[in-house]
Amino acid sequence: MRARGTVLRPAAVCLALVMPLGGLAGCGTGAGAAKKSGISVPDLFYLRPPGDGSGPTDKVPFHVRAEDVKARSHVGTQDHRLTVDVTGSERAVRLKISEIRKKNPRCAGTGTRVVCRVSGTYDSWSDIDRVYPYAAPGSRPGDSGSVRFSFTTRNGKTLSARTRVVVGEPVVKVRTTEVFEDVGPGSVLSTPVVVRNTGEVPVRGVGLKLAVGTGLRFEHRYGNCRYPKLQKGSVTVCEFPGVRIPPGQAVVLRPALALNVARTEMYSSFLQEAWALDMGPAKNSAVPGGGDRGDGPRLTAGAAKGPDLKGTFAGGEVWSEVRVDTHADFEVFPVEVSGARGSEHEVRLKVRNNGPATPGSTTLLFTPPQSATVAKQPMEAIDEDVYEPSCDLDRGTYSCSVGSGLEAGEARTFVFTLRLGGPDEGSVRVADAAGTDRRDPDPANDTAPVTVLP
Repeated sequence: MRARGTVLRPAAVCLALVMPLGGLAGCGTGAGAAKKSGISVPDLFYLRPPGDGSGPTDKVPFHVRAEDVKARSHVGTQDHRLTVDVTGSERAVRLKISEIRKKNPRCAGTGTRVVCRVSGTYDSWSDIDRVYPYAAPGSRPGDSGSVRFSFTTRNGKTLSARTRVVVGEPVVKVRTTEVFEDVGPGSVLSTPVVVRNTGEVPVRGVGLKLAVGTGLRFEHRYGNCRYPKLQKGSVTVCEFPGVRIPPGQAVVLRPALALNVARTEMYSSFLQEAWALDMGPAKNSAVPGGGDRGDGPRLTAGAAKGPDLKGTFAGGEVWSEVRVDTHADFEVFPVEVSGARGSEHEVRLKVRNNGPATPGSTTLLFTPPQSATVAKQPMEAIDEDVYEPSCDLDRGTYSCSVGSGLEAGEARTFVFTLRLGGPDEGSVRVADAAGTDRRDPDPANDTAPVTVLP
């Protein structure tokens, strides 16, 4: 249930020499513009304090890209030079060479200056010759410095860029409730959005993503948030550049998050994710771009008070489950079949949702009569002209997923072909998947016989 789209990342420095052909992605001036050689690094990067391995969830790694558009050969030929230098900032930051190439390094130097032989198209996320900045021994949260980069092209031109590094990180978390139980169908679920900084340095600007699953809808379309069109109102993204959160402190966003709860969905969920704007979202997060502003009230941040700070805080994408106080009556039907021994006959196993709600995932379990043999079973397409059984067989019972989308009044039928071997009786029944409960008011109709008549 995750929304997919373009991931927002922190801004990057891109300094380039104008050249007629090729270039580093993002360094051109628009469609049709000549591409340029360039080097791209983060404007700002936070470093864990010395000896501290905790920090933000799924942090985006340090990223360096460089390209010489006039290089005769790119990948695989180390005929360019990348220099990384922290001279003058030694009290805050040092350099570490990747250990992958330790025995035969193409990078060499000290903790303050490293030179690497790289290709004309270099990317630290994919190339094995990497140099990492880290917090210098003895540095403290808030200490800062500069990491300078230069990339020398084949014809001797030097491209330069710089990253400001800060010791310590803003670690942004949101207050979460794992499960909201017995929520009234058709009600409005209201919960505050509380953002806390558990890091070592202040949060300077907050980004926020909220997403709702089937059965939930935003009651307000916040005036200072955007609603990407592809997500059809199920996702909103907000930015609060003026919000400051000191270490250990929290803010609460108001008005509280209000969600309209459908009458027909038993289970749904919603997501909260917050991040420091100058760090960007977590590495594997998907934050869609674009979208129009809402026409409702503006979300504003205020200091969190005692009650707001109670509960559990978590980083990254945080999902809360919503269980609605309703039920679904599922029913299966008896089947009878007759015929000579060795003859084949279809049996149609039907499961129907008598409502009033749509539950979580359910499974139809079919145990054939022992005297019969299953000659054919339901199949599903997994590729063009490629099929596989849609039911799993375990110890004589077929398990067929009904799924989670069987709405009130709808039915699904699974067709098996049996080769008969004499009078006998099997069964068909429906069961909930792990972690769900239909709260079925009539469990007696959850099971029915499958009978081979004499």
